[in-house]
Amino acid sequence: MNNGVFAIVEIGSNNTKTHIYEDGKLIYENNATIEFKKNYQLENKINKNDLDQLFAVIKKGFEYTKNIHIYGCSIFRNIKPEELSQINKKLKSEFELEIKVVSQEDEAIFTALGCYNHIDYDGHICVFIGGGGSIELLLIDHKKVIEKKYYNFGVVDITKRFASLKNDIPDCTFDEVSNYVEDLIGNLEMKADILILAGGDHLYWYNHAGYELLENTLYSCDNQKYMITRKMSDEYDQNALITSLDRIRQNSDNPLWFDGSRAMKVITNLVSHKIGAKYIVPTKVNMEDGLKETLNCNENSYF
Repeated sequence: MNNGVFAIVEIGSNNTKTHIYEDGKLIYENNATIEFKKNYQLENKINKNDLDQLFAVIKKGFEYTKNIHIYGCSIFRNIKPEELSQINKKLKSEFELEIKVVSQEDEAIFTALGCYNHIDYDGHICVFIGGGGSIELLLIDHKKVIEKKYYNFGVVDITKRFASLKNDIPDCTFDEVSNYVEDLIGNLEMKADILILAGGDHLYWYNHAGYELLENTLYSCDNQKYMITRKMSDEYDQNALITSLDRIRQNSDNPLWFDGSRAMKVITNLVSHKIGAKYIVPTKVNMEDGLKETLNCNENSYF
């Protein structure tokens, strides 16, 4: 085991992401679908099986390092302090670790930082951060955040409202879901040429759905190599609700991940139109990409 390595585990409403770094370089990553929010809504408490899955994720991290930082987002911002305390007692007993709850503001800031910190673009960029329980939009101009918009809904909420989105072919139409999401988003004044999709593995969808991606000619960045035009996005996103989801799932190592994929496509499509984006840049950028720059193996956290 290399003690010069550190790991970041981000627990979201629907996905728990692990990134392990050595000397600033990513050496391991994993995205486990653990449906914390969905099961919390059913039981009014964090589900035991979900916690067991989280513990398995942490044990995997221990194969690389004991220097693990665990951050709870979305649903963990809403559970009772007493419940969080009990969960942390179990983590402390088992691993000598605890969950640090990240505010929506901090989650957005660190994710956006991971998007814009190493790119040069002469114009406005909007960073979309989408998850199971929340949506954040940050408008960037020359590596500065100039406007922010936060929402307390995510793909879990949309999929709960339109349950057939998880089916092979849904009963609902693209326009039905889009109209519902538009009421949630309301007026959106920010404008940007580029919409960067972050906060989840957006490339996972495009790659498994078999959609063509263009080389990103807008700027150079190792973790933002691809783009599509808004016209392409319109075609792909509407196609997502009329083609077989089972076909896409069958070649995946995480079929459950696709439960929220159609809801995400509707949300990002609507946002791209509202801000007037000409190009969409799908990425795997998460909070960890910004957070890692404040962490090293001799620090305990950014707090």
